[in-house]
Amino acid sequence: MNASTDQGTGYVYSATPGGAPIKSWTKGVPVEEQAWNQVQNVARLPFVHRHVAVMPDVHWGIGATVGSVIPTSGAIVPAAVGVDIGCGVMAVRTSLMAADLPDNLGGLRTEIERRVPHGRTPGRGRDKGSWEEPPAELAADWLPLQGGLDEVVARAPRLTRPARRAQLHLGTLGTGNHFIEICLDEEDRVWAMLHSGSRGIGNAIGRFYIEQAKEDMRRYFINLPDKDLAYLVEGSSHFKDYVRAVSWAQKFAFANREAMMERVLGALRKVVRSFQRTEEAVNCHHNYVAREDHFKKSVWVTRKGAVRARKGDLGIIPGSMGARSYIVAGKGNKDSFDSCSHGAGRVMSRGDARRSFTLANHRDATMGVECRQDEGVIDETPGAYKDIDAVMAAQTSLVDVVHTLKQVVCVKG
Repeated sequence: MNASTDQGTGYVYSATPGGAPIKSWTKGVPVEEQAWNQVQNVARLPFVHRHVAVMPDVHWGIGATVGSVIPTSGAIVPAAVGVDIGCGVMAVRTSLMAADLPDNLGGLRTEIERRVPHGRTPGRGRDKGSWEEPPAELAADWLPLQGGLDEVVARAPRLTRPARRAQLHLGTLGTGNHFIEICLDEEDRVWAMLHSGSRGIGNAIGRFYIEQAKEDMRRYFINLPDKDLAYLVEGSSHFKDYVRAVSWAQKFAFANREAMMERVLGALRKVVRSFQRTEEAVNCHHNYVAREDHFKKSVWVTRKGAVRARKGDLGIIPGSMGARSYIVAGKGNKDSFDSCSHGAGRVMSRGDARRSFTLANHRDATMGVECRQDEGVIDETPGAYKDIDAVMAAQTSLVDVVHTLKQVVCVKG
């Protein structure tokens, strides 16, 4: 790797043989070789604009490297956007203080879990993570989404079946690293924070268009170093349909987080007391594609595990279970395409985490947090993630810290 550090901006510049350069904000954090090779494959795509930006939480991912920002001209790689389209985080500060919370937080966690469907049934069982019958108050949230979904399905009839269940997933958490947390900030003020995306319908849209892109590569005999880098060319019918579908899924994800947040705040009001929802609130995607202007050109920007951080933009960088999280303000760093990390980033795979940590390790690492203490969340234990402090230190040229949050309750899918 031919690399040099730019002292003024904090990134490391790396040349890519046969491709665009890479600018990475990774000083002081580990970067696995597999992830770096994957970034280089992306940088060799002929339609990359200027360079690829790599965030400090970078790690290998399916389709493209998590923690990468990929600006493209004339094409989009659906697998880089991924199948959890619009995944992101929302946080709201309440008027509550730490002293208002009960000593035993188990009841609050139970009430949140009761109000927000989460998880799933293993194997072929019915999905417990969806509504059996959506609450009446969610009907109003669904109405603005229905027409757009009808247009998506009209262009892709194979999405008819998952589309029928889309409303049942609005206001639900999902699985894996998705979470709901109650946190305290540096002044002991109470925040609610949650992480989720476009659920089953986003997954179906992503998979459908990833396959469409792969079919296009086969049809036109285009060979790629990684089949997941299959792309859709701007101007083609598939491209237009994908942009319509992915835009809808991103709207769904945003609305999904808003709907869940209302139910989480309702749980707080029931268990604690009445309070005000303050104007300090953030709802941001970190898996998405958008049309933006960079270096005097209008391009498609895919943020695969990265948050938009234009000057003054508020964003959320959550740590792992048991670690700090951050509300940040963007600095508008042009070389990062106005971006920052989306979290701590995994340091090992889920399988490696299950083999490396015991339940006792997990209990020690999450001491003081009201959360699940069972084998089902070992792959999400703090040791499976990078040190959030090192991740934040590597991106001081990208964001300023506005608030530091520490969770006291954590609900996992």
